[in-house]
Amino acid sequence: MPDQESARETLLAELREHALVIGEVTLSSGRTAQYYVDAKRALLRPPAYRAAGVLVAAEAADRGADAVGGMTMGADPLACAAIGSGEGDGLVAFFVRKERKEHGLQRWIEGPELAAGTRCLVVEDVVTTGGSTVRAIERIREEGLEVAGVTAVVDRLAGGAEAIEKAAGAPYRPLLTIDDLYPDRPDR
Repeated sequence: MPDQESARETLLAELREHALVIGEVTLSSGRTAQYYVDAKRALLRPPAYRAAGVLVAAEAADRGADAVGGMTMGADPLACAAIGSGEGDGLVAFFVRKERKEHGLQRWIEGPELAAGTRCLVVEDVVTTGGSTVRAIERIREEGLEVAGVTAVVDRLAGGAEAIEKAAGAPYRPLLTIDDLYPDRPDR
């Protein structure tokens, strides 16, 4: 298994090569930006997937988390990578639905049954305002689970960290920030 520094370097290189899109885009917050980080373009490739898995599993261990997950789709590859990394033995993954499933068990949270009080690391691919992460945190708490910490692959440094920490009542530590990924961006 790669060490954390090597995994971080791999993840950064993969994000720069595959996920950073230069040009005007509209973000989910409605804001426009001169660049976009489409993290899944990198995370769904083996090197970034494996590197993110090592880093997320390490973060889960640091936070004493037994489960890792967050709002579907951003959290899905990260949670799966963490439990498959070889570093995440004992971890389970879960996904928070955007809408309650209307058939079957009608669950908000998919994955193994989690006991009340299970310590969870909430994960997200990219954080801008933190809105979807905050919604995941709220749903996780409503299901009786504990938020042990929160991480993201990339924090765009646009106010999301403050919103997330307030909602989580737990530490938020991104793996990378936009300063790491795109230090020469025009809005810096």
